[in-house]
Amino acid sequence: MTILIGILIGLSTVFAASLQRIYAHVPLKELKRRARYGDQLAEALYMVATYGASLRAVLWTFMCISGAGFVVFMSLTTPIWLALITGGLLVWIGFIWLPALGTTDLGIKFAAIVAPIIAKILYYLHSPIDRILSILRRYHPIYFHTGIYERADLLDLIDSQQLQSDNRIENDELDIVRGALTFGDKIIRDIMTPRRVVNTVNSKDDAGPILMNELYTSGHSRFLVYDGKEDNIVGILFLRDLAGKNKRGKVKDYLHPEVMYLHEEQTLFDALQAIKKTHHHLYVVVNSFEEYVGIITLEDVLEQIIGSPVMDEFDQYEDMRAVAARVARVIQKERANEEEPKPESESESESEPAYKSPEADETIEVE
Repeated sequence: MTILIGILIGLSTVFAASLQRIYAHVPLKELKRRARYGDQLAEALYMVATYGASLRAVLWTFMCISGAGFVVFMSLTTPIWLALITGGLLVWIGFIWLPALGTTDLGIKFAAIVAPIIAKILYYLHSPIDRILSILRRYHPIYFHTGIYERADLLDLIDSQQLQSDNRIENDELDIVRGALTFGDKIIRDIMTPRRVVNTVNSKDDAGPILMNELYTSGHSRFLVYDGKEDNIVGILFLRDLAGKNKRGKVKDYLHPEVMYLHEEQTLFDALQAIKKTHHHLYVVVNSFEEYVGIITLEDVLEQIIGSPVMDEFDQYEDMRAVAARVARVIQKERANEEEPKPESESESESEPAYKSPEADETIEVE
């Protein structure tokens, strides 16, 4: 009879270890998602798995007590060496062989059947267990992980997520998250636009259609303005300030004298913080000798986060709502022209081209 009780206790230990493995097999958020879509098995498992640390505490406590009880009962009826061997076999089955075996449909269904019973027990034990765990975390934080990970752990998680066959997050979105976590490690010198390729404007140049066209075709909307020597930066010229038909005078009459500087050894995180605080989107980069060596813009920082070029060809428009409204009017006219009935003379001859309103060819010009 004693041996039979010992065997039952040993089987209960293996059973508890199996439940622990099954409840931890699927992430809690995945169980919640499946339960939301009507999966009854997921709903039953989620009912228990949501207790988290309390569930693990109860199952591990039960496994330790039942495992020790198994060895005690076996030692009462068998030699001590046999009790130790059977105890080691029990540990191997419950904590090595079963985890390596993987979950089965039968095991999942059985775990779902006993889930209401375990949930009822945890309903009463969760509050005291949680208070005990809170005390233990306070005095022994190294043994109780809070669930807060380092950045390297999150990067590893992103890598593993991209390799999952059932990954439901777009790789582009994961790349953006990776860029947001790592862009701060890069320094300005590595991604700035070097001085030799920066488009600059002389403060004494005439402001007019010729200069406007040259700047517009460069593809940029902001330009450094120098006076005399090219390293003597005196301001920034915005392309939108030259937009118009009656601009006269010199570039110095339209430049913005506020020039912001960053050191080439500062990080992109420092650059982003400076942009947020000052609301300036272009910074002059200097070295340790305070020499002008390049520029960095908001677009440069964002490109390192999202992983693709950020174009600023629309920056020359001062009012983006006006641009959008104008585009909408053009589209409405095109649709109205398409819905107009064709003249009878055109319907009789298929060889003649379809009627097309010249308004449909309207283009948006820089104002």
